[in-house]
Order: sequence, then structure tokens, then C-alpha cells
Amino acid sequence: MIIVHHLANSRSHRVLWLLEELGLAYEVRRYERDPKTMLAPAELKRVHPLGKAPVIEDDGRVVAETGAIVEYLVEKADGRLGPPAKREAVLRYRHFIHYAEGSMMPPLLALLVIGRLGVLGRPARAPIQKMLDVHLDWLETEIASRDWFAGDDFTAADIMMSFPLEASRSRGGLNESRPNLVDWLERIHARPAYAAALARGGAYSYA
Repeated sequence: MIIVHHLANSRSHRVLWLLEELGLAYEVRRYERDPKTMLAPAELKRVHPLGKAPVIEDDGRVVAETGAIVEYLVEKADGRLGPPAKREAVLRYRHFIHYAEGSMMPPLLALLVIGRLGVLGRPARAPIQKMLDVHLDWLETEIASRDWFAGDDFTAADIMMSFPLEASRSRGGLNESRPNLVDWLERIHARPAYAAALARGGAYSYA
């Protein structure tokens, strides 16, 4: 059985959600953050040297990094929720699988740090928010022409995109001025597998 090392209030919710969508059996090992530093506990380093979540164990393999885990699980499920059949949709799928962490998360992480700096962080907030707004404006136009990020069908690319857009909704200025993205968030939250993943892993606040 797949073991998911799941950190509370973290991006590893996406792995649980994907497993629920794919119908793969799994066990959750949940870890709590340090209440003062909000960092992962030291015991996660016993699973992987970086001490980060998510990490999965399957058939003796340890797989880290959300995008790599998503690709591993899609392959394990014989390609379900993987790249669509059409070439353009395949390219979009690959793009958003990597874009979620590679391009979208850095300004969101910067905003998180700035918020924790209090008054000292205020001068940096406006330029970082401006960077994030460029992403949000582009994504609003992308999702205007189709139901899901890769194409007409829901895929693992949507699961990867969930965390940065949820975090944007929580602390990055995403609101009803971008109705296509808000609608997309409402639709993913309505999926039964999303609710099932929350039940298994616990609520999270896009930390």
C-alpha cells in the first residue's frame, strides 16, 4: 500500500486528492508543524533527507517532490488523469504540471514571508503582489476558453494548480475580479474526491 507522509497545512493535500481521484489505496502518516516556527518536524528527515512533505513510499521506493509524485501516481494508474490525447492539450498539461511550483509558488512564498515580517515587510509587498498579479491575469484568460487547465477534461494538472490558486485566494489577492479562476476553485472544491482527501488528511489553510 502507498504511504503518504502528509504534513498538516501543506501542499501534500494534492497527493491525497489525486489518490482519491484515482481510487488507489493509501495510508496517511500525518505530521504537525512546529507551532512557533511552522516548520516540519525533524522526524520527516528519517523518511527523506530534506525533511519536507509530501513524500510517498511505494514498493520500497521513496518519492519526493509533488510534481514527481503526481507523475509517478498517474503512471501507476495506467495514465488516468494524465496527458490528454490532443497534442496542444498535452503541451498545456506538461506546462501546468511544472508551472504550479516553478513559476507560481515563488511570489506566493515571498508574500508569506513578507506577511510574517510585519512592518518590516511592507515595502516589499507591493512589488511582489504586482509579480503575482501578472500570473493571475494570465491564468484568468487561460481558463476562460476551456473548463480545465489542460483542456476540456479534468487532469492531474488541475490538481497541481490547486494549491497556488487556493493560496492566492487566501492571501494573494485573488477575488471576484477574476471570475473564471474563482469559478474553477469552486468546481474543484465540489469534487467528491477533494472532500474525501480533506477527510483523510485534515483541513488545511494553504500555508
